[in-house]
Amino acid sequence: MLSVNWGGAGRCAGSPWLRRWRPDVVSGYAPEDALRHGCWRKLICGASNQDLAAITDLAWVYTRAGIHCIDVAPDPAVAAAARQGMAAALKPGQPPPWLMVSLNDDADPHFRKAHFDPRHCPEDCPRPCEATCPVAAISTAGVAMARCYGCGRCLAVCPLGLIEERPWHLERSRLLEVLEACQPDALEIHTRPGAVAPFTQLLTLLQPLLPRLWLLAVSAGGPLAQLIPYLWQLHGLLAKQPVPHLWQLDGRPMSGDLGRGTAHAAVALALGVSRHGPPGLLQVAGGVNRHTQTLLERHGLSGHGEKPPAVAGMAFGGAARQLLSPWLAAAQARGKPLHQHSDLADVAVEQAQGLLNLPAGSGA
Repeated sequence: MLSVNWGGAGRCAGSPWLRRWRPDVVSGYAPEDALRHGCWRKLICGASNQDLAAITDLAWVYTRAGIHCIDVAPDPAVAAAARQGMAAALKPGQPPPWLMVSLNDDADPHFRKAHFDPRHCPEDCPRPCEATCPVAAISTAGVAMARCYGCGRCLAVCPLGLIEERPWHLERSRLLEVLEACQPDALEIHTRPGAVAPFTQLLTLLQPLLPRLWLLAVSAGGPLAQLIPYLWQLHGLLAKQPVPHLWQLDGRPMSGDLGRGTAHAAVALALGVSRHGPPGLLQVAGGVNRHTQTLLERHGLSGHGEKPPAVAGMAFGGAARQLLSPWLAAAQARGKPLHQHSDLADVAVEQAQGLLNLPAGSGA
């Protein structure tokens, strides 16, 4: 599954988006080397998360902890916030993470936000929506749209059914303009089985940008009986592109902070796709947490010694954000970025390193 050529058109010489690092003179693996060695780690900030202060802090902590890629919403302000955190965190000689921007080819739960009118809430409501929100986006004033990343947990707990979901997406007419402003190193397309037509349309629209990228990730989930034939369909399109691609297997979306059991779904997808799916790098996501690596090793998916790993790495979303929420909240309460408070920053980085569980020499 690891037949990837990093020396082709996907790394155009002189492109302002790309930075080439020699792995023999840096501390830790550059992102493309981490993919080869099966120790790739990605931070998912949230495809509709626009909380700029939190994104800067998350990017700083996880860059310092050795992350290889940071995935953000298609918003230039968000991309700038992530780059600010990354730049402040980099140590001398450390290869920078890739900045990835997520897109959707059709309706997708990652690209939505919750909404309700707080004037309709009864005064005696116990407010289970506020308690269940993992990012404290809900208050008596309603939903803080910048913080909401569309997990949907509040929708089911409102006793009066007052909360609705609203799509959050980038208009196709503005897509290339926004991506030029974001200057990503990689792109990710969220899709679903059966969406070949909208996927093809989006891929066609992205053609001018693809030669500048290090990686094109395709995120999909669902039953294996539907997912594997769909990935084979997409492989026919992706094999012709001037950039390597990666299959992100989305097991249980936006659930990694809920408990150890959420890790099983993505690993099950990896087992099926590694045996019957098309060529391409595999990465697990959706429910990934600190228990995922153990499951990958148990099923022989993580690789041993010289054996190429079936799974190139893991993407942490909810688990990564929830882990750092106490330190992010404390820093924001003090009114300064997290890295300016050494008593908070050192502990936060230690916690992040524990979650990433990088092999010695592969991180920062």
